[in-house]
Amino acid sequence: QVQLVESGGGLVQPGGSLRLSCQASGFSLEHYNVGWFRRAPGKAREEVSCISTSGGRIEYADSAKGRFTISRDNAANTVYLQMNNLKAEDSAVYYCRTDPIGWWCATSPYGDWGQGTPVTVAS
Repeated sequence: QVQLVESGGGLVQPGGSLRLSCQASGFSLEHYNVGWFRRAPGKAREEVSCISTSGGRIEYADSAKGRFTISRDNAANTVYLQMNNLKAEDSAVYYCRTDPIGWWCATSPYGDWGQGTPVTVAS
């Protein structure tokens, strides 16, 4: 069964950190570009960061630059999102998404989404 499972979300105080994980099962993640996206209540889904199969190409949304780091461990079939200096406006459900080689950051009609992991930043 092809599946993406996000984990690592939770409640954190402003200025705190979380590391999200996106683990694939049923297929090899190393053949896919992977992105992290988020959707806050009442808002549209937005891109957070994307990483290529080898990690050689990385893209961040302006809101994530300097605070978030995307990485991948293909041997572990997992992509990570390290989030530091979290702000209230980072509160959202975070999703990971695959794109086949040749597609980038949720542009492919063939990608898979995980179920999401909620992040709440509050004091």
